[in-house]
Amino acid sequence: MPKHEQAMRRHFHQAAARRGFSVAPAQEAAVERLARLAAELARPAWTFPRPARDLYVWGPVGRGKSWLVDTFYEGLPAGRKRRLHFHDFFRRLHDGVSRPGTRHDGQSAVDSALDELIGDSRVLVFDEFHAHDAGDAMLIARLFRTLLDRRITLVTTSNYPPAGLMPDPLYHHLFEPTIKLIEERMDVLDVTGPVDFRRLEPPWSEAGGRRFATGLCLPPGDTALEALGLTVPAPAESTTVRTHLRMLPARAARGDLVWLGFDALCETATAVPDYLALAERFTTLVLDGVPPLAEASADRRQRFANLVDVACDRDVRLVLIGCDPLTSLPVDQPLTRDLDRTASRLAMLRRTN
Repeated sequence: MPKHEQAMRRHFHQAAARRGFSVAPAQEAAVERLARLAAELARPAWTFPRPARDLYVWGPVGRGKSWLVDTFYEGLPAGRKRRLHFHDFFRRLHDGVSRPGTRHDGQSAVDSALDELIGDSRVLVFDEFHAHDAGDAMLIARLFRTLLDRRITLVTTSNYPPAGLMPDPLYHHLFEPTIKLIEERMDVLDVTGPVDFRRLEPPWSEAGGRRFATGLCLPPGDTALEALGLTVPAPAESTTVRTHLRMLPARAARGDLVWLGFDALCETATAVPDYLALAERFTTLVLDGVPPLAEASADRRQRFANLVDVACDRDVRLVLIGCDPLTSLPVDQPLTRDLDRTASRLAMLRRTN
């Protein structure tokens, strides 16, 4: 066995041991494949006539997908590698493609934007790839084709098997060519297993950082707000905050805290770039008027799920005021996997009676 492959396998098992666990049987195949990939990447490019096969790691929420690819990434030598949450990467790509006045000197807009984002990286790691927005389907398709046509090794995680991407039956056909490309050009690794690591210690959770876990979910008027030093905004505090390309009404903006209504943030046509812009400016986000997700439309549920993803990934404290959003979650909707991930992350928030 090549030394780089042995070293990566050892790195995985040591990383698990430091957290008091061992690699689960359902993860062993992924560990072996990622270790082989590390050995392939260690070879000089001129000795390897074809680029290493790309990897698509999928499984239900809580199976340690993010831990697998993060551990792999950490075990690679420094330099020529990038690791990005897909939300963030796609936002930056979209901005680069649509930037007014950008000249591309014969290259496509996607190629030029990718040059800015990944430079000379040889390995690109995406976490939580998914596709729900039909309007973005063509850009995502172009992104994948461009990445797979370059000598860049792509490793991505997803809650969906390739065939389950773009689950809305009205738009699924738009994404079928991309699904076919993924299945032909990437090794698809299923890490589905009986162990849900969310039930174990926090290091195995896919739920993110420490500030996020200090958030709250509480009914209106609960005195727990005072424990965080929060007071309900006065009417005079009403303001607007800039997100991505829009201004949103806010009940208050106090230093690194913003207080927004669910109607302003999730019932209007906001998107992931707006939530990323808020996360870049504020470390605490208070959202009031939260309804049970079972009573929200599919679009509102998706926006809320995306907001929770961003808050968790960027380690933003999230304070939800209103109904417990997990009450009576629907189980037969196309967004079930996203809602499962959302439920996993919201389970970290403290709750009061």
